[in-house]
Amino acid sequence: MYQYQYPANLEDNGEGGFIVSFRDIPEINTEIWNMDELFETGKDALITAADICFEKRIIFPKPSKKMENEVLIPLPISVVAKILLLNTMVEGNIRAADLARKMNIKAQEVNRIINLRHNTKIDTIQTALKALNKDFQLAVV
Repeated sequence: MYQYQYPANLEDNGEGGFIVSFRDIPEINTEIWNMDELFETGKDALITAADICFEKRIIFPKPSKKMENEVLIPLPISVVAKILLLNTMVEGNIRAADLARKMNIKAQEVNRIINLRHNTKIDTIQTALKALNKDFQLAVV
């Protein structure tokens, strides 16, 4: 089972805060001013990076293993499920309109399903993946 926790590097910004960068997604970084902001700000940066990848129709990378001195930033399971769906769409060159036809729903409904910041029932994501001939499974480890 692959866990979606992205290794992050923290570097002193010289002003009392930290620059947070991600080895797996070098194009993105963010800044925090205290450690209380790390996980929420890191998650937002990762979701923004995923949004950019999908706008460009490129795969969002899986996280690599944590190295020494890195911190793991987890993504919520609902976001991970959508990333898996969107990566499947990119791999298969499936557009939102194509998925809408396969699911027999309106295109605007698919746009909500694939919006990483919109809450979508996990059953709906499972249905979308099934329409793409993929099986979606969850496991407790």
